Amino acid sequence: MGQTSSSSGNTKRKEFDSVIEKCYKTYFKDEKDCTPVKFYRAVCETIEEINKKLGSTQLNVPKTTTLQLAYGRYKEAAEGELSKDEFQEILQEVLIESGFAGVGAKDILMYLFGLPLTALMLKRQANLKIHDDIFIPAITSATVFLLAKLHKI
Repeated sequence: MGQTSSSSGNTKRKEFDSVIEKCYKTYFKDEKDCTPVKFYRAVCETIEEINKKLGSTQLNVPKTTTLQLAYGRYKEAAEGELSKDEFQEILQEVLIESGFAGVGAKDILMYLFGLPLTALMLKRQANLKIHDDIFIPAITSATVFLLAKLHKI
């Protein structure tokens, strides 16, 4: 199962890299003067494209102040044209700070913690003679398996 998650992670990474590459070519390829407006627009367009690839979990659009700080740091360090690697680093920094939202994140938290807890309470009400050290990991594993099958994680 570990191989499956890492290969799907690599697939998503490749998809994100292709989105970043496409947006970089659209906004920064052969561009000598990058204005703040163009930079903000590129980041927002890239986030929108990544959200389309993610499906249910959505990335929040960063605040203007976060983008202004990132742009200011880029401009201080820039010696000319913005490279793809620099754009990717800035984008990662901005996305980590802005976070994510959506049904997918809430589902994972609700199912991963709520379902095993609910099953434990029901087990205790029914007076089942299954030891908690076996029951809780089994329910949690079944929940993770279900989420994986439903493509929630």
